[in-house]
Amino acid sequence: MDYILPYVPESIKSIPTHMDFDGQKRAERYFQIIILAFAAVGFACGYITQFFSHTVYILFAGVIISSLLTLFPWSTYRKQPLAWQPARSADGKSPAPAVTGGSQSKGKKKKLKD
Repeated sequence: MDYILPYVPESIKSIPTHMDFDGQKRAERYFQIIILAFAAVGFACGYITQFFSHTVYILFAGVIISSLLTLFPWSTYRKQPLAWQPARSADGKSPAPAVTGGSQSKGKKKKLKD
């Protein structure tokens, strides 16, 4: 695959291909809601018309719509990126960890109540 990368235009390389964890959670929830809604509508429509094919067509439309909305990493699924730790140096020493605004103060640990 690496032999193809020099021939790929920069406009294609710059397309984001990641999704954060919160975005994955929301995409999964949207997928489930859309599939269940289309399944219910498809079942009702197929029951009323007495054609199983109507149920299958409506459910298939729901799968296509939910796939278009959730499989691609749209910008709404990339709103909360992770703050990664800095990479270790080549000599194996780790740089000082970055402090992210935690709820505990320096040097003090929070005691749990029994």
